[in-house]
Amino acid sequence: MKNFTKTVEDFNCAHCGAVVHGNGYTNHCPNCLWSRHVDEMPGDRASSCGGMMRPVGVAPDGARFVITHRCEKCGHTKRQRTSDDDNIDAIIELSHDASFVFGK
Repeated sequence: MKNFTKTVEDFNCAHCGAVVHGNGYTNHCPNCLWSRHVDEMPGDRASSCGGMMRPVGVAPDGARFVITHRCEKCGHTKRQRTSDDDNIDAIIELSHDASFVFGK
């Protein structure tokens, strides 16, 4: 079984409405950092859940950060590295949020 399927897709963010141009690795909105629970394995689009994935934490990871998302529908959690086009103000705001998860 493959661990990753590169899927290049553009989408409108279901949380903030931003138009997102995917690059095959895009899994969250770079504007608001929200995601959708659409994968079982990264990129496979095999999940039947489809719930909104709230960004609930952020932790440093070298020169980038790792965002923790939790599905609002089923509770599934997933961690994802940030990308260069992610909104740094949203990352900073998330780091100050009461639900901040540091280093987990």
